[in-house]
Amino acid sequence: MIGELTDPTSRLMTGLANGCFISFEGTEGAGKSTQVQLLAEALREEGHSVVVAREPGGTTVGERVRKILKEPELTGLLSPVTEFFLLCACRSELVGSVIRPALERGDIVLCDRFSDSTFAYQGFGRELPTEQLQSAIDFSTGGLVPDATIYLDIPLELSSARCRTRELAGIVGPPDRFDQSGEAFFRRVDEGFRQLAEKHPGRIHVVDGRGNVETVARDVRDAISAAELGL
Repeated sequence: MIGELTDPTSRLMTGLANGCFISFEGTEGAGKSTQVQLLAEALREEGHSVVVAREPGGTTVGERVRKILKEPELTGLLSPVTEFFLLCACRSELVGSVIRPALERGDIVLCDRFSDSTFAYQGFGRELPTEQLQSAIDFSTGGLVPDATIYLDIPLELSSARCRTRELAGIVGPPDRFDQSGEAFFRRVDEGFRQLAEKHPGRIHVVDGRGNVETVARDVRDAISAAELGL
């Protein structure tokens, strides 16, 4: 059973109707960070005010917790429940100090991961009961849900290959705590994302992430247009 994320209209009821909130999701190596930056550049060229955020992190406190969450030496020492609540703490900081103020200003917020990652990684991947995660997620976000989510879909084999390539090229460091979670974990994460996309087709827009950067960027923009956000 997957979490019951509320509809994006919940944001409208919180008085944050002026801005627009778009999240990017996917497994490791899907290209989220690259596509977030490309979309931000394109929107800014069109005259939009854009704020880019990431999870976990995005704030002074969040970035410090991010280091804990990714620390390889803590592999096997953080319980799944502790990991979950650390992520909720990061998200609370990000929503309160970055995302909500930006939406109140009328900005477009692009976030590299949000609550869907928690259901996929901690719910499915760590096998925590997803129905019990919802209340903590809602509490940490104040019920905030993206207006649209771009899910960059790639096969797990490609995910692994891209991660190895980035490591060999020195683009990223050695495997972190999440990277060491094992193939079975990432297969559950992948399944979690797919079930979320099936459950929320109005909000989650699936984009094939296997193409080159330019092709995927075009498809992302097409998905944004299809979401009818007025951008």
